[in-house]
Amino acid sequence: MPAEIGQPAPAFELIDQTRSLVSLESLLGRKSLIKFIPFPFTGVCEGEVCEVRDNLASLTELDTNIVVVTCDTVPSNTRWASELGVSFPILSDFWPHGAVAQAYGCFNEAIGVAMRSTYVLDEDGIVRDIVATPVLREARSMASYHESLASI
Repeated sequence: MPAEIGQPAPAFELIDQTRSLVSLESLLGRKSLIKFIPFPFTGVCEGEVCEVRDNLASLTELDTNIVVVTCDTVPSNTRWASELGVSFPILSDFWPHGAVAQAYGCFNEAIGVAMRSTYVLDEDGIVRDIVATPVLREARSMASYHESLASI
């Protein structure tokens, strides 16, 4: 069943760009943004991740974990995070390919990537909002994240 507002987020365990294991359980106790992106090294994805990086202080003030999930490999995510100067986790959902994106309901089978969907969780891992765009080339709004997090 895909992630739904008011329901517990699907559990996951993925490896980040530093080869550390990050799980839903490790995020509990703080609000979280689980931000799925389709393609590292592309304009809209880089813009969105850099916007989060540049607004990290304001998100931290809202006691928020931020994780980005791609269907790309760990080495690719490592290079991308380094080039962008990103310190928050960029998780690899490469194998089984897109399994976490599928569990959340945002995997595009036709092209094998996660769609632009962000799941806003409360401290208990309950989905409180979903910020998504139906078009791959359309960025999500940082203001939407702040609004969702502030309402929890």
